[in-house]
Amino acid sequence: MTDPIQKSVFAHVRTTFLRGIGVLIPLWLTYWFFEALLNAVDGILRPHLEDLIGHKVPGLGFLSMLILILVVGLLTRNLFGRIFLASFENLLRSIPVVRSVYSAIKDLVTAFAMGGDSKTFRQVIMTQYPRKGLYCIGFVTNEMKFRMPDGTMTELLNIYIPNPPNPTSGMLVLVPKEEAIKLDLSIEEGLKLVLSGGIVIPELLSGHTLVTHERTNP
Repeated sequence: MTDPIQKSVFAHVRTTFLRGIGVLIPLWLTYWFFEALLNAVDGILRPHLEDLIGHKVPGLGFLSMLILILVVGLLTRNLFGRIFLASFENLLRSIPVVRSVYSAIKDLVTAFAMGGDSKTFRQVIMTQYPRKGLYCIGFVTNEMKFRMPDGTMTELLNIYIPNPPNPTSGMLVLVPKEEAIKLDLSIEEGLKLVLSGGIVIPELLSGHTLVTHERTNP
């Protein structure tokens, strides 16, 4: 009689302990992330501003960064500011290596910051990855054709799979077009689904296979 009672008590304690972990670990990770972010941002301008003021002011670098971001945002709202920023972007895009890095980062950040209004993400798709029977959700960034060793051509989708909670880190997978399922979700809805870890979900997830061309010999 005691064994079932002991097992029940142990199961109750174990469940309670796991629930405590489930609450504390996300809180700790959130605190750690924002602490690291604030320290990094605060260290950009703070040393220079403190030299000008003559004494330490906690959070001065972070506050200055917020003001800088707002000023740049205001520049995008008037004609002269847009002309200046466009000229600066054209300068960056004229540098071979910087052009590729800057364009990719800007499109990626814009996609997440502006709710998916970027041309970077074209479609929300679901595909079997990392093995058959398991599905993941990603975003189509481009398409390409691949010449198989036997000479046949196949169409591939460039799929970016973000890693929550940091969407700017992720992986690129190349998926044959006929193996991808296009979901009936907007880019913004897809981002919410992925970045929430599946917490924010649509009432019904539906999709359809993409129209493909038959493989042909070159």
